[in-house]
Amino acid sequence: MKWEGNRQSDNVEDRRDSPSGGGQPVLGGRNIGLGTIAVALLAGWLLGINPLTVLGVLSGGGHPPAPVQQHTPAHRPPADDRMAKFVSTVLADTEDVWTELFRQGGSHYQQPKLVLFRGATPTACGTGQAAMGPFYCPGDQKVYIDLAFYETLKHDLGAPGEFAQAYVIAHEVGHHVQHLLGISDEVDRQRGRVSQVQYNQLSVRLELQADCLAGAWAHHAQASRQILEQGDIEAAMNAAAKIGDDALQQRSQGRVVPDSFTHGSSAQRVRWFQQGLQKGNVQACDTFSARNL
Repeated sequence: MKWEGNRQSDNVEDRRDSPSGGGQPVLGGRNIGLGTIAVALLAGWLLGINPLTVLGVLSGGGHPPAPVQQHTPAHRPPADDRMAKFVSTVLADTEDVWTELFRQGGSHYQQPKLVLFRGATPTACGTGQAAMGPFYCPGDQKVYIDLAFYETLKHDLGAPGEFAQAYVIAHEVGHHVQHLLGISDEVDRQRGRVSQVQYNQLSVRLELQADCLAGAWAHHAQASRQILEQGDIEAAMNAAAKIGDDALQQRSQGRVVPDSFTHGSSAQRVRWFQQGLQKGNVQACDTFSARNL
């Protein structure tokens, strides 16, 4: 992927040297082990429950965990941190693409923040855990990532490559776009109004749309800045396939439970990323009207 020398975003917060951004995860003031996190993740896969909610219950509370206080102010990443420069450049590229697309649609794009952390960090959605992988919090309009996830993506999940890493950022920014358009809020309002299986199906459509929006970003980034190199598209599609619900469930529990899918199968995630990449527009990413995912 061709990214070096391109603009870096000013919307990156580095919390990696914060007491609440490193070390053992802290939840609501209590330390929790990786076993607890694993239980929360498994419950999320099987039941479609937000892992933050499960973590809150397992740590002694019946509601999402209260944010941990952050004592060290966030700052920009060091200039010599190559991986931080990479994600800052990818974020800047998403800013350029979505600013223009929103402008063409007659509206203003509100840029999200990208937070780098280690272990655990406070968010408006509760305490974010590195074990959950990258995530977007609509409450503060921030994308959170522990950069160690990229090692997991490469070595444990078998999805190497810089464009695979960029896809991860673009997917989470896709959730921000959904938030700005009111799509994710509408899905969230259905919680409790429909069955768990039906809500899981809505969640799958939401996630597949974020994959499609990530593909739409890549379409325009390539057209404007020629960022792609040989093998980049294959790397992104491989990453999408490796984090499909069926692949993750088979890996974690040895069986696949389709009714519990919340992100979509590997084939679905690849298909919708390709759809965005080929079409390059939000209208082509209407997973909620699609008969077949």
